[in-house]
Amino acid sequence: MNSSSDRSPAVDVPSTMTYEIRTYGCQMNVHDSERLAGLLEDAGYVRAPEGADGDADVVVFNTCAVRENADNRLYGNLGHLAPKKAKRPGMQIAVGGCLAQKDRDTIVKKAPWVDVVFGTHNIGKLPVLLERARIQEEAQVEIAESLEAFPSTLPTRRESAYAAWVSISVGCNNTCTFCIVPALRGKEKDRRPGDILAEVEALVAEGVSEITLLGQNVNAYGSDIGDREAFSKLLRACGAIDGLERVRFTSPHPRDFTDDVIAAMAETPNVMPQLHMPLQSGSDTVLKAMRRSYRQERYLGIIEKVRAAIPHAAITTDIIVGFPGETEEDFEQTLHVVREARFAQAFTFQYSKRPGTPAAEMDGQIPKKTVQERYERLVALQEEISWDENKKQVGRTLELMVAEGEGRKDGATHRLSGRAPDNRLVHFTKPEQEVRPGDVVTVEVTYAAPHHLLAEGPVLDVRRTRAGDAWEKRNTEAAKPKGVLLGLPKIGAPAPQPVAAGGGCGCD
Repeated sequence: MNSSSDRSPAVDVPSTMTYEIRTYGCQMNVHDSERLAGLLEDAGYVRAPEGADGDADVVVFNTCAVRENADNRLYGNLGHLAPKKAKRPGMQIAVGGCLAQKDRDTIVKKAPWVDVVFGTHNIGKLPVLLERARIQEEAQVEIAESLEAFPSTLPTRRESAYAAWVSISVGCNNTCTFCIVPALRGKEKDRRPGDILAEVEALVAEGVSEITLLGQNVNAYGSDIGDREAFSKLLRACGAIDGLERVRFTSPHPRDFTDDVIAAMAETPNVMPQLHMPLQSGSDTVLKAMRRSYRQERYLGIIEKVRAAIPHAAITTDIIVGFPGETEEDFEQTLHVVREARFAQAFTFQYSKRPGTPAAEMDGQIPKKTVQERYERLVALQEEISWDENKKQVGRTLELMVAEGEGRKDGATHRLSGRAPDNRLVHFTKPEQEVRPGDVVTVEVTYAAPHHLLAEGPVLDVRRTRAGDAWEKRNTEAAKPKGVLLGLPKIGAPAPQPVAAGGGCGCD
């Protein structure tokens, strides 16, 4: 756990108090939940067992506001907990995140059994607000209008022993018409490069071997500190950290994706040959209505440059289908870009109104039936391309970082799972030698499916790593009678879903 003088004052927590955190939305929320867990454990709380389903002393909802029915989902879950709280004296419920930032006092009015409401800018106050609510026996609502301290100064309970998120900026300066995130997260605020690298070095010293640099618009990093090449310099600096094997980042914006970043990716060995580049639409008309500051030609030009510099790069994307005013011709332009770009995977979203966004009030809202039909055509095309691109991997020898919890059928098939350098998911035959999450194995790909690869032959090599040691140590400690640890973060891109599954808000 990291420590800092910027955290909230110490609180007096009764012994053996348990907590549960429920997270919705993007990677930023996932990382914020790591900080919330760190804050609570730093204050003396203990993680409730998996599957607690509200049977904890404190239940925290870290919410997302970008979906049309996000509030209905929250209030449904809060209603489910109301009778549990009534039967459990002293139980507390807290609501934070983007929906809390947006709705403020509405939450307590609709769900008066909620004890604490806090926003995206003051997550560090959670333990103090819980104690204040307990002492005063009334709800505490505290929403800061601007960032009080950069979140990475807060204690953090990392979800994984071998892979970690590292936030390099918060907020966003874009004004996409479908996105409410800038209004809730605020303007972009960059973290000092030295602070970022110090955190990465500390994580590597603890055994972490893969980091993902995280920002709402990650490659705009430097705009707040006046250095247009700050992001490429940061990638190169990560390349000089001994023991750091893999560097990834998410999510960039085509507007800010410059040649120096491509060069840094190609020339820095531990920066992985993987790029998630949100498209949203292939139509220049729709991109203009979305207020996306690039056009089809610019987007495809970036893809061409990346492929020239990094031939084996796997490129993934986000696409919104059925944006207001989208015509059949506009949609055909999206299909054209998909055919040209040949994405490894795509997070495909059916447009839904985000309350508070300009797009929600636009004319030309597309009928659901039309959106569904276009969505199905897009998914079918992308499935075909994903499968074709994965078939090209058959026969290749790949180094995989062994993953935890990414192969749902691993137990039944006697396989393990891992991520290739380009982030493709590979299931491989379990070797006789012990292999731990965080270790590295070398395999030959024998079969391709649209969303995963198989290596059905014997493992060619096993390399035990400090990351595997860290995982083993952490799980040994977890077996002792104390807090239950969190699970593995979903570093890789899962299969496309009709709603946000890994791309989060779809507005990166």
